[in-house]
Amino acid sequence: MRKRLRKKLSTALSWEELNQIYNSFDIIGDIAIIKMPNANPVNAETVANHIMAVHRNVKTVFAQNSPILGDFRVRALRLLAGEDKTSTKYRESGCMFAVDVEKCYFSPRLSHERLRVAGMVKAGETVVNMFAGVGCFSIIIAKTVGQTKVFSIDVNPTAVKYMEDNVRINRVYGKVIPLLGDSKEIINAQLQGKVDRVLMPLPEKALEYLPYAVSALKKRGGWIHYYDFQHATRNENPAEKTKLKVAEKLDSLGIGYIFAFSRVVRSTGPNWYQTALDIQVIS
Repeated sequence: MRKRLRKKLSTALSWEELNQIYNSFDIIGDIAIIKMPNANPVNAETVANHIMAVHRNVKTVFAQNSPILGDFRVRALRLLAGEDKTSTKYRESGCMFAVDVEKCYFSPRLSHERLRVAGMVKAGETVVNMFAGVGCFSIIIAKTVGQTKVFSIDVNPTAVKYMEDNVRINRVYGKVIPLLGDSKEIINAQLQGKVDRVLMPLPEKALEYLPYAVSALKKRGGWIHYYDFQHATRNENPAEKTKLKVAEKLDSLGIGYIFAFSRVVRSTGPNWYQTALDIQVIS
């Protein structure tokens, strides 16, 4: 589909602009969001109209006008074409998610990670998702794995409202427990020493919150799924740099651990990468 889009736009945009948009738009339900920071408004509208022509299910196209910012991880959007709406429904891994793309953080680019982590969870585990958003990681785990409970925390009230809706839509009552608040405060008050596995899908705060993730694990230890943004030059390995940073933090906590798996999830900009670590904490 992106090749078709590129071909349609080849007479309207320069080669440099085509290369920019090739990996710079996401489709979430019937909404597309494009990043064209250096494009003029006419070109942006041209791209938007062609996206709707190629992807017939898309009813709305926005330009992302700001980075993802703040505790709620939201971005400014500008309508380019179609219906003026920011809420939609998105399907992934047999689940349906309601989301407001302007008021909640959401990335379809983590779909592989969500399914990969769900495949590691064992029946009967208790999990805490420290930065749950609208509940995608949590609900996919609950739908994939039997007899699992996921405490699903987010500080954004709108995200938690959508998470509650998504629990209902996907019929995972009692398996996913939506909680509004700061995850470190909730862990300190309710969840210390109670879980088998912790998810930390917020790279901006993962290192700061790592001690609270460790404290949530049962005395026998457990698993932490840690995400980071890492700068790396051509000769550097982003995942190895993340390991070094996390190892220093874990060593300061005086605990045993193993880096069982690491990977680069995606490129996020020139020499910047999102990385993932699966950390086994040993009692």
